[in-house]
Amino acid sequence: MINSPSGPGLLFPKGGWENDESAEEAAVREAIEEAGVRGDLMDFIGYYEFKSKTHQDDCCPEGLCKAAMYALLVKEELELWPEQSTRTRSWLTMSEAVESCRHKWMEEALKDFSAWLAKM
Repeated sequence: MINSPSGPGLLFPKGGWENDESAEEAAVREAIEEAGVRGDLMDFIGYYEFKSKTHQDDCCPEGLCKAAMYALLVKEELELWPEQSTRTRSWLTMSEAVESCRHKWMEEALKDFSAWLAKM
């Protein structure tokens, strides 16, 4: 998980995807940019809706967004990464991660990931 410069609690790397990339490619890119980790995308965990203060506009005044979450098997921790000056990565147990989540929807994603992991 990573910290956020905008407030307390921890988050998963996330962000929008570019027009020339898939959601899977965006997930891999965001993991590198925000957390400084590389690995193999294992599986799709699910879609999670949330409100974004930064994505409110005339077309969507509620700022509703949908995150596509994936399981990533981390194979490399980078010493240098694009957002390391504003983000710190943390390795946590599942229970620590649930307690540290900044957003409720991320807790739900963790529970779904835990269920996926139990089937592996």
